[in-house]
Amino acid sequence: MKRALAGLACLAMLLTACGSDGGSGSERSEITVLAAASLTAAFTKIGADFERANPDATVRFSFGPSDRLATQILEGAPADVFAPASPKYMDQVQSDGSGVTGRIDFARNTLAVIVPSDNPAGIVSVADLARPGVKLVLAAVGVPAGDYAREILANAGIQKEALANLVSNEEDVKGVVQKVLLGEADAGIVYRTDVTPDISAKVREIAIPDGVNVIATYPIAVIGGSGHTDVAEVFVRYVTGPGQVTLRSFGFLPPS
Repeated sequence: MKRALAGLACLAMLLTACGSDGGSGSERSEITVLAAASLTAAFTKIGADFERANPDATVRFSFGPSDRLATQILEGAPADVFAPASPKYMDQVQSDGSGVTGRIDFARNTLAVIVPSDNPAGIVSVADLARPGVKLVLAAVGVPAGDYAREILANAGIQKEALANLVSNEEDVKGVVQKVLLGEADAGIVYRTDVTPDISAKVREIAIPDGVNVIATYPIAVIGGSGHTDVAEVFVRYVTGPGQVTLRSFGFLPPS
C-alpha cells in the first residue's frame, strides 16, 4: 500500500505540472469517465475522494449500460477513461476503436434475484422464476447484467421457461431495480451491489447458488486518443489503489 500511495503522490505532482499547449489549468485537469451503471454509487464516491486528493483535477462521469457506452466511444464521443461491467466491451473498444492503455481488472461482482418486500409471487429460489405467471424483468440482451442473467437461467436449466415470463427488457440494471420497486415485476436479476441500503427495506434478496451464479469482471483503462492521458492515468491508479476500499464498502469483490 505504501508503494501504491507513493506512486499516486508522484502522479499527483505530474498532474499539476503537465498540460497541453494553450489550455488553462482547469481544462488540462478535467477528465470524462464512462462507467457501467452498476458503478454509479461507488464511482461517485471515488470521484469525490479523488478530487479532494487532487485539487487541480475534475472528474465528469457518464453512467449507463456498457454496450451503449462502448458504442459512444467507437462513434467518437469525448471520453478519457472506460470502466464497463464486462471485458467484452473493453475488448471491443480496444480492437475496433482507438485502443486503450493501462488496462486492468479492478473489481468483480455477483448477481442476485430481487423481489418486492411483500414477495407477491412467493419466490424463494431462482428456480421459481420458471413458474407460470411470474412476472420477470431483466436487463436487455447485450447489456452485461442482462447477458449474465440469461447465463444464470441457462445454468439453472430454466432459461426457456423463465424467459417466457419476461415482461420487460430494461436498458440497464438500474431499470430492473426500479421495475421491482414499483411493483411492476415479481422478480428481477441484478448485481448484489444494487441492493443498496436505501432500497434494502423495499426489496427482498434471493441468493443464487454459486454453482449457478456468474462472476462479473470490471476492467478499467485509459481510452486511446484521450487529450488528458496523464490525469486519466492518475484516476485509474486511484481506482486500483485507495479506491479499492470504497469499492469493498459498496459490496464489490476484489479483482482476483
